[in-house]
Amino acid sequence: MLKVADIIQIKIDKIVFGGEGLGYYNGFAVFVPMSIPEDELEIEIISVKKTYARGLIKNIIKASPERIDSHKFTFEDFYGCDFAMLKYESQLKYKKLMVEEVMRKIAGLPDIEISDVLASEDVYNYRNKIIEPFSVYGNKIITGFFKRKSHEVFEVDENILNSKLGNRIIKELKETLNKNKISVYNEITHKGLLRNVMIRTNSNNEAMLVLIINSNKITENIKNLLFRLREKIEEIKSIYISLNSKKTNTVIGEKNIFIYGEESIKENLNGIEFHISPTSFFQINVKQAKRLYDIAINFFDNIDDKYIVDAYSGTGTIGMIMAKKAKKVYAIEIVKSASEDGEKTAKENGIKNIEFINGAVEKELVNLINANKRIDTIIFDPPRKGLEASIIDKVAELNLKEVVYISCNPSTFARDVKLFSEKGYVLKKLQAVDMFPQTSHIEIVSLLSKLDVDKHIDVEIKLDELDLTSAESKALATGDPKIKEKMDLET
Repeated sequence: MLKVADIIQIKIDKIVFGGEGLGYYNGFAVFVPMSIPEDELEIEIISVKKTYARGLIKNIIKASPERIDSHKFTFEDFYGCDFAMLKYESQLKYKKLMVEEVMRKIAGLPDIEISDVLASEDVYNYRNKIIEPFSVYGNKIITGFFKRKSHEVFEVDENILNSKLGNRIIKELKETLNKNKISVYNEITHKGLLRNVMIRTNSNNEAMLVLIINSNKITENIKNLLFRLREKIEEIKSIYISLNSKKTNTVIGEKNIFIYGEESIKENLNGIEFHISPTSFFQINVKQAKRLYDIAINFFDNIDDKYIVDAYSGTGTIGMIMAKKAKKVYAIEIVKSASEDGEKTAKENGIKNIEFINGAVEKELVNLINANKRIDTIIFDPPRKGLEASIIDKVAELNLKEVVYISCNPSTFARDVKLFSEKGYVLKKLQAVDMFPQTSHIEIVSLLSKLDVDKHIDVEIKLDELDLTSAESKALATGDPKIKEKMDLET
């Protein structure tokens, strides 16, 4: 029986949903972060449960041919990116396999095969939003990432996912804060000022800086430091200070005080200029977002003259793109500032056939139905927790012919597909899109159709008709979902 602190040798067989490698030691399942199939490893056991254990790599005995560097193997080595140890083609391969696995095991589609994952043009520096926590190391203010399963911050030379402008701003900000010896927040004592920094950038190489502090007021000293930073980096077009004095893991405070420049920065998608504020939801990989939205809209049979609900609309990005053809779009979003950004964008772009509704989708969708508003179809883009069962019930009551569902969490998506199937809907099309290179995360866009006969699953997409490219991938299926479910409950 394995024990914590045991040092063992193991060969990795596969990657399971969630991105960890899985191998067996005397028939006992062992999960190993940052590992790859065909790796032969020396690992240290860090936890043991009834049906599985977890270990961390101590040494690579023989590296998988898919590994980019046989001398690096820790989360910190790869800048906090849990798939960065893989060649990019292999990242796409395993993401495809992970999606297929959850669709088979959770959605109950044993024969499903999906198209190749749509590769990202940019595999580094693609993020237009980054949040880094402050910490102190050797009497020096640092920012960075939390180590796995801890709140200990480690710093990297360069955040490989953050935009280059974002990295430059954070580097300059740290130098300024260190020169002025500003205190850093300690979550144990609840003292100190600096909590987090958020940088948002756009395709025009403009930036918004949001400094999150442990305070109920802004000091002139902090304001002046940020103004001086702006003098050094003219690309900073907007500055906020977010007040967060609560004992909480929530990053952004309830009060975001605008102190310089423009209240929002803009991003262009499909000819529409979108406003982005500190709390707005906006896709972090803009180039891939454009392709994702093109696929989603093409999945609809026809949106001309239709009344469409854009559920979990954020700033109304896809809703406004659809409004160019649709008769009417109802954009439902719970974050007030995002709805306000959407209204502002619609007005400035002359889009009059979209109505922004600020509230919970579960409630506002029912309100639309009770008000006898015409609804022809719905596009969902929910948070990671997926859809409430009550929403799926309402879709079934409306007897909608089709819905499009965008998801950033394949496991909850697969669960919801199963619930939809119980209401007479079938998965007609499915495309995985790599929005997050170097990480194990994957985005899905799908079409669910209500069919009365021949529950046929068509997951092939004619990418050439959408002017898209695809990466090559084909390999073995992934791991045991029962074991993985137990892991997720304990993580």
